Amino acid sequence: MRVFVTGGTGFIGHYVVKALLEKGHEVVVATRHPNKVPSLCVNPNVSFVQASLTDFEKMEEGLKGCDACIHIALGWGETPSSMLMNDTRATVMLLEMAARAGCKKFIMTSSTAAMGRMRPSMREVTSNLPMDLYGATKAAGEAFVLGFRHGYGKNFPEVTMQRNIIRPGYTFGNPAFPDGCSQPDRRFFEMAQAVKEDRDIQIIKNDGTQFIHASQQAELYMKVLESDKNEEIFLGLGSVWISWKEIAQMMLALRPESKSKIVETDLGWGDEPMLFDVQKIKDQFGLVFDAHDFMAGHVKWTFDQVI
Repeated sequence: MRVFVTGGTGFIGHYVVKALLEKGHEVVVATRHPNKVPSLCVNPNVSFVQASLTDFEKMEEGLKGCDACIHIALGWGETPSSMLMNDTRATVMLLEMAARAGCKKFIMTSSTAAMGRMRPSMREVTSNLPMDLYGATKAAGEAFVLGFRHGYGKNFPEVTMQRNIIRPGYTFGNPAFPDGCSQPDRRFFEMAQAVKEDRDIQIIKNDGTQFIHASQQAELYMKVLESDKNEEIFLGLGSVWISWKEIAQMMLALRPESKSKIVETDLGWGDEPMLFDVQKIKDQFGLVFDAHDFMAGHVKWTFDQVI
């Protein structure tokens, strides 16, 4: 398959590209920074479209001859209108262009932020109640991807392109390639720095999430791509909740002589976390992700990066 990937040099993106290449696919990477991951530049099965999400002419040209489109890149803004223009509009335009190009499959990367406020049951069918512009943008994009299902005039007499959505949760990991990129969240590095400098590690009591490693996330993308699913949403999360306190303890274990202590700020969060239900990816793809082993490796890698 020839697969068009937006944001293919970003953190999750370059893991997805790696997984595609390992499966024998040809990849067209749309990115503002084609030299960001040099290993990809020399791969004969990778070509690049240097463009931002709103460079629609370049995007449309790059989609020609592609069998599938995986949309991972994020457009950003500081206002509702700029988020609409830079992300939601870009998603809708890409959706149309992929259909015109003859893509058979389209995968949108959303976020658990589209679902918003935590409730006792958090599943793919839970209503979206976004709490910020990022979540609202993703929820709006989802609606267009799912709603683009019938014929629309002469441009789209029918819609046969399979359209699915993945909602990643907190995705972590080392670079997929030696010259790749790590996750943007600095909390791991801040913890490691504190331990090495004998400063206390500041965390929120009972804070944590269903962490998932980027390679596990990429595995979900491959399952969705290779399936015959259509108009489905899948939560990309681990099945096991991991606390930031547990991560801090992993950090301290790497330097037993450290004088650092874990200091927890109590915001009144309960001892029992509310969890996202990830039964769907188990039932449909046999995927159950426990990120503990990856987490130990990532903590060690992060600790080694800090001077």
